[in-house]
Amino acid sequence: MSLSRDVRVQRKSKPVKCSRHFNQNGLVSVGDRIYANNTVTDQCNTSWIPARLVLYFLSWSGFLVSFMMRNDINIALVSMIRAKNDTILQSSVNASNASDTKVPITMYGGEFEWSSSVQSVILGSFYACYVLSQVVGGVATQYFGTKNVFGWSQFVTAACSLGIPMASSYHYSALILLRSIQGFASGLTWPAMYAIVSYWIPAKERSRFMSSFQGFSVGIGLTYPLCGFIINYWGWRLVFYTSGTIGMSWCLMWYLLAFNSPDEHPRISCHEYEYIQRNIDDSIRAGQGMNVPWRSIFTSLPAWSIGVTTFGRIWVHYTFIMGGPAYMKNILGVNIQTNGLLSGTPFLCSYISSVVFCWIADYMMKRHVMSLTNIRKFFTILSQVLPGILALFIGYCTDFYIILLIWFISVTLITASYAGPMANIVDIAPNLAGPVLAFAQTIHMSASFLNPVVQGFIVTDTTDVGQWKLAFITMAVIACTTYIMFHVYGTAEIQPWNYPPTKLLPDTNGAIKPMIEKPTTIATQNSVLLVK
Repeated sequence: MSLSRDVRVQRKSKPVKCSRHFNQNGLVSVGDRIYANNTVTDQCNTSWIPARLVLYFLSWSGFLVSFMMRNDINIALVSMIRAKNDTILQSSVNASNASDTKVPITMYGGEFEWSSSVQSVILGSFYACYVLSQVVGGVATQYFGTKNVFGWSQFVTAACSLGIPMASSYHYSALILLRSIQGFASGLTWPAMYAIVSYWIPAKERSRFMSSFQGFSVGIGLTYPLCGFIINYWGWRLVFYTSGTIGMSWCLMWYLLAFNSPDEHPRISCHEYEYIQRNIDDSIRAGQGMNVPWRSIFTSLPAWSIGVTTFGRIWVHYTFIMGGPAYMKNILGVNIQTNGLLSGTPFLCSYISSVVFCWIADYMMKRHVMSLTNIRKFFTILSQVLPGILALFIGYCTDFYIILLIWFISVTLITASYAGPMANIVDIAPNLAGPVLAFAQTIHMSASFLNPVVQGFIVTDTTDVGQWKLAFITMAVIACTTYIMFHVYGTAEIQPWNYPPTKLLPDTNGAIKPMIEKPTTIATQNSVLLVK
């Protein structure tokens, strides 16, 4: 086959991307070199910063900003509500812990007299709509791309944050409406970001890239001290103006720097572009915009195993998030400042641990320490089974420092899930990562509702150590039992329904494989040959 014919085949098989593929004479480029008549010319874009690193930063900062806008109301609401009796409140605080007598107590002078049930609805409306929008996010991303879905969801959330002060002054129902809209919009972000991973990140780098999702931990860790500082000096309204403004500013950065695929990126270097093309299968690029086979996803045991096992991890996580401050106050007896420090620090540390775990997972895959399936199962055990077992020691331990040590280790291990089941979503369905995440997240995020209900039923007296023991035992049982399904049905093999129906052909053994195969590129001394 002649070179010119090969070039014509290549031109028909995929869109031409300016000089990255062809020079003015129509010859093929490899990396940052173009071979033609014994001449090598540099006609590629160069970039000091890899486009994949930019995408990592956008993902990390995007989830950081998203969780700031999500959680700012948790602390702001405290200063929004008018206490019924400030004198009694101050006396009870001083009497509850002698160490608090030296800490100046600031009365925030809230202006709203909302009942506890109204406050619960304000906080819960976000998560109710958050779960409902998961499938919508997966479908929308397939048709409109990550750039549009993630960007607009952040924009809407930021706009609602800017409107919360006015809505709160009007009526609490207006505030509930804005929080519901925020929840629905925020629910689109996770499926959207998952969908872009398969087009940009080769398999051997995916675990490391997944650590960018831990930007939400930094967001949570920064939100509480930042909001407390703002409230103390300027009042609660500026909290929402600040988070909303940060969100809007981030949207501008996203619009300028984010692209759905390397083919759309105007500044990516040829070296990086070719590296991505060589390491990402053509069938993945061909699957963009394909119809979602929901029936296949709903009946897929690997997809179900991800949702079920992650339910256990979310249960462990929310036990520490929601029950942690109450346990530290009533059982460990720490003051409010120490409580806030001990509750927030693990989240700041968890980002670092997630980077470490994901790097180790990629290293194990590169060195072929074990199969990718076993790597995912190993880190799933680290992220939920081991923390669940360690929590049993918290219930029976009486040493203050040992309890804190176990607490920090447990929270840190939870982040290993991003090298486990959370990365496994892209493994089994790189073309449909958004929809599969939406399906799995609809299952496992139900733990965010059930955990506080069950924990409230078990721990009716927060000063009773025996009730806390039962809560930790329940957490351990759920963490271990939900992992069983992933151990049996979990796999890193790409599922048959991942490919577009028109792109499937049976091989000689009857197995399903993509019809599109990546051409092999051979660079000779004077030219480049493409071999099918």
